[in-house]
Amino acid sequence: MTGTNTENTIDALRRIYHSGQAVRVLFVCLGNICRSPAADGIMHDIVKREDEADRWIIDSAGTGGYHVGDLPDRRMRLHARQRGLDLNHRCRQVSESDFDDFDIVIGMDASNISNLRRIAPSPQTEAKIVPMSAFFAPSERYDHVPDPYYEGSEGFELVLNLLQDGCRRLFDTVRTNERQQQQYF
Repeated sequence: MTGTNTENTIDALRRIYHSGQAVRVLFVCLGNICRSPAADGIMHDIVKREDEADRWIIDSAGTGGYHVGDLPDRRMRLHARQRGLDLNHRCRQVSESDFDDFDIVIGMDASNISNLRRIAPSPQTEAKIVPMSAFFAPSERYDHVPDPYYEGSEGFELVLNLLQDGCRRLFDTVRTNERQQQQYF
């Protein structure tokens, strides 16, 4: 994914947002039990707090079908709940139709991005794939959202910190009317 594709996708989101249409965001990780449902819950919380819930359609999915129908990982729900977030999403697997149903498909790491590219039904829909790290602060030392599944509490807290900052920056980026000196890319 080139920076230009990411910038074009963000510009398209801004046009959608400023035309009054709902912005449709899909967060994707491997199993849809830790990172992507956390991003989903965080983004829902942001748009609710900003009184813009009707302007956003937010969902999450996994590239693998390992946990379809399950709630997110118990540990992620616990850490999220300590931040006032309720993760009640039911896990699902990403499908080709998601590329038509969403304006942006955000992968948590390089493996997710690679898997999403294989699933994307066309080059036009593949252009909707953007790494979550595109919304990290320039000073952030991570270039992906690490999978906390095999980590302890610190791993879940790190993921929530990265996602809270990244989702906030996604929201602010889309809401602005112009690029902000390329600080998000």
